[in-house]
Amino acid sequence: MELSGAQILLESLRREGVDVVFGFPGGAVIDIYHQLPNYPINHVLVRHEQGAIHAADGYARASGKVGVCLVTSGPGATNTVTGIATAYMDSIPVVIFTGQVPTPLIGNDAFQEVDIVGITRSCTKHNYLVKDVTKLAHTIKEAFYLASSGRPGPVLVDIPKDVQQAVTEYKYPKTIKMRSYNPTIEPNVKQVRKVADLIAKAKKPIIYAGGGVISSNAHEELTWLARTLKIPVTATLMGLGCFPGDDPLWLGMLGMHGTFAANHAINNADLILAIGSRFDDRVTGKISEFAKKATIVHIDVDPTSIQKNVLVHVPVVSDCRAFLLALNREMAPRLDEGTATPSHDKWLTQVEEWATEHPVTYSHEGPAIKPQAVVETIYKLTGGKAIITTEVGQNQMWAAQFYRYHTPRTFLSSGGLGTMGYGFPAAIGAQMAFPDKLVIDVAGDGSIQMCIQELATAVCYGLPVKIVILNNGYLGMVRQWQELFYAKNYCATCLDVAPDFVKLAEAYGAAGYRVTDPAEVEKTLKEAFALPRTVIVDIVVDREENVYPMVPAGKPLTEMLLV
Repeated sequence: MELSGAQILLESLRREGVDVVFGFPGGAVIDIYHQLPNYPINHVLVRHEQGAIHAADGYARASGKVGVCLVTSGPGATNTVTGIATAYMDSIPVVIFTGQVPTPLIGNDAFQEVDIVGITRSCTKHNYLVKDVTKLAHTIKEAFYLASSGRPGPVLVDIPKDVQQAVTEYKYPKTIKMRSYNPTIEPNVKQVRKVADLIAKAKKPIIYAGGGVISSNAHEELTWLARTLKIPVTATLMGLGCFPGDDPLWLGMLGMHGTFAANHAINNADLILAIGSRFDDRVTGKISEFAKKATIVHIDVDPTSIQKNVLVHVPVVSDCRAFLLALNREMAPRLDEGTATPSHDKWLTQVEEWATEHPVTYSHEGPAIKPQAVVETIYKLTGGKAIITTEVGQNQMWAAQFYRYHTPRTFLSSGGLGTMGYGFPAAIGAQMAFPDKLVIDVAGDGSIQMCIQELATAVCYGLPVKIVILNNGYLGMVRQWQELFYAKNYCATCLDVAPDFVKLAEAYGAAGYRVTDPAEVEKTLKEAFALPRTVIVDIVVDREENVYPMVPAGKPLTEMLLV
């Protein structure tokens, strides 16, 4: 079967099971768009290329599949770079297809030419410039394999216009083998036994889970281990949802804005099982003071993440689920013999005391709407069954602290890069993956404006995404730092001029609400969530409310600022 390069791309997407592509056309991809109506692929026309990559990212996080976006050359390609870096930092499987000028013009400063392969080399798992149409099918297969295997990540494929037009015989590989890429999936048996032996001696163990637990679909195995051995669990921002948020063993998130119980437990533990996490600075605080009493076990499919930031006593290179399956098998006979682990009753009592004495809370005084109360109300109305996306800043932290996540892939947020503008297009991607689920973007009035044009996308495709804006008239998180550490010098953080979000919603064809009275919050949210259309709920909240707890940068986790 002879196909053009454009047809090869679309046929390959069909064979990979791709059902939706987020994109924006242009001259360098017009041949692909010419063929697109002939294939059973749902194309979502975004209004900005950054929206395309964030939507593909949100689709991937919610569904567990590879997200796909398609953009043109030059500015179309460069507009995706922030989203590519977002996916790279959070290990999200996305394949980005970019058009490129014809191969004879590459390097000649042609119209809308840019070296997107060079630009994205540091923020992709791998990238390609395809100069030969006979290699296109194999490259696409390889791109999907790389994006979804081992430690997932974004892969970019740059396709010149003449390669899209060239014709060749189409053969799509069934499998891919790469001599230079063979991720270790199964754990070393000796290391698994060593971990089991450490658990058998530990009196104050803790599980510290990250996004790797979610990406490897290991939440059930993790939950079994924790509940069976009665080990308390904390998680990173990216790990929220990997363990039920209403379980007595759940400590909440740890780190800079983590709970008192989680941070003190990690500091006093004698054994830390770090599963699918990377010990980033927002989690560890001052590294020299981090978990000095603990033996640290680190499980990660990416060997370069182990020993990168923190000294690890027992490294285990493995897929998280494969490791937990092996560890649970190892623990089974020990449980029967009663040698699996000593009693943790004293440890659990201590952890419970920390949680009771210093819960995540806020002041309820004053007439203004508290943003934390808004998030609590969202949880009350949804029962924890919604998919929550967030922008970045205070809104992100309140959504992490005051909403309980019971299942994986229900909290979508830019963790590593902290990308403002991520939440709304990510919600569009999640809604495309799950049309019948309630998808809510918890936003700030600053960050929502970064990709606000995607309202046209949501309305055009009839997506009932709900945007709840915690409107405090500031770039809230930066203002909080200015208040606490920069003598209240509120430079460039006050949003003096802001749009009327209700009128803006209506201008795009969405529904809009504004809430200024605490008594109206629940009623308005309930009404908005019931509407089968795109909705903005603009909630005017306490202007100078802060996120607590907070660990100042460079301080140990135990030096927390509390309410």
